[in-house]
Amino acid sequence: MDLATAFSTVVPAERRVGFKAYDGSSSGLIGAEVVLEVTNPRGVHYIAGSPNQLGLARAYVTGDLEIHGDVYEALKRLYPMPLDHVSVADRARLVKRFAKDALVRPEPPAQERALGGRRHSKRRDAEAIHHHYDVSNTFYSMVLGPSMAYTCAVFPTEDASLELAQEEKFDLVCRKLGLQPGMRLLDVGCGWGGMVLHAVKNYGVSAIGVTLSRQQAEWGQRAIEDAGLGDKAQIRFSDYRDVKETGFDAVSSIGLTEHIGRANYASYFSFLHGKLRAEGRMLNHCITRPDSKWPTHYKRSFINRYVFPDGELAPPGEIISEMNDAGFEIRHEENLREHYALTLKHWCENLERNWDACVAEAGLPTARVWRLYMAASRLGFEINTIQLHQVLGVKLGERGRSGIPLRVSGETWSLTAPA
Repeated sequence: MDLATAFSTVVPAERRVGFKAYDGSSSGLIGAEVVLEVTNPRGVHYIAGSPNQLGLARAYVTGDLEIHGDVYEALKRLYPMPLDHVSVADRARLVKRFAKDALVRPEPPAQERALGGRRHSKRRDAEAIHHHYDVSNTFYSMVLGPSMAYTCAVFPTEDASLELAQEEKFDLVCRKLGLQPGMRLLDVGCGWGGMVLHAVKNYGVSAIGVTLSRQQAEWGQRAIEDAGLGDKAQIRFSDYRDVKETGFDAVSSIGLTEHIGRANYASYFSFLHGKLRAEGRMLNHCITRPDSKWPTHYKRSFINRYVFPDGELAPPGEIISEMNDAGFEIRHEENLREHYALTLKHWCENLERNWDACVAEAGLPTARVWRLYMAASRLGFEINTIQLHQVLGVKLGERGRSGIPLRVSGETWSLTAPA
């Protein structure tokens, strides 16, 4: 059985994906907008040895598997791929054909990480964050754009620019938190400081941001100094658990909960609850799962090995319950899933537009990791395998006072700020 025949057995012709391989075999090439090419035997060894997303990712990162055409379009055509159409006889033939290839175990690409030490210890968390966020500030600027915001944007209209949508995201968080001049904000997992800068410049607060990425902290602090806001804001290279100050009026957590670990939610939300004054608010913005079924293959998944080591996603109900049990009264929740798909569309376009420069900055294998990961994430948000939820909680004051109006006007938390 040649490789093209094996491919055609698994991938139906109606998926409209062409295939060719180093053994000279091919299928479905005429008029194909998307073509997969296995360039050498090592690619087969990767895929046969781990016949799932990890094997395919290894082959793609090394260049042993090429995707000709748009990567997002390729994934959209190939996923999901139920195998009900593959007969028992064909499955047996495939196993026999690739049994020897599965026994060959080439070294994984250097970009693949398996962390050591106690899970979610400060040292291991710092290593996980370093792996993903310290790629290169220059690389990130080419992918994320001028905002350097690496979280879901909020699009007032579908055709809004990425920069406008990122500003709208930060402003939406500020409005939900009820920020007013003179208030104190703590932003945990602050990235390059976008939320801190927006809140200080536009709402007159003072703010502390903390991040475990040294490169992010240096970038963010420099941006604060350049804006002349050094007396009102700071970005710390620090674990959030090392913040000593208390009595904050508001806490924002935008994209950090994914790294905390589900076993640590109780201590995480309790810690942040303890940082707030009475009637202070917390906004938690994080990626979630649409259900409570945690995949058994997660530790061997592409996203865990190459992108977010030790990252964990929970369903929104679990986030809400943990916040509630930590003492927060839940006042508002919304799913911004489609907004993250749009955000990733822009990031993918930025990467392709700056491809040569991104490769020069971070190296071809790393650029290929990002191309694959962002395209797959975009698809995931579109088809609801992942979601993005914002949850607003308040630390109640004396006799249950929330400090929140009886009803919040639609304009206050709408996707466009009031005039």
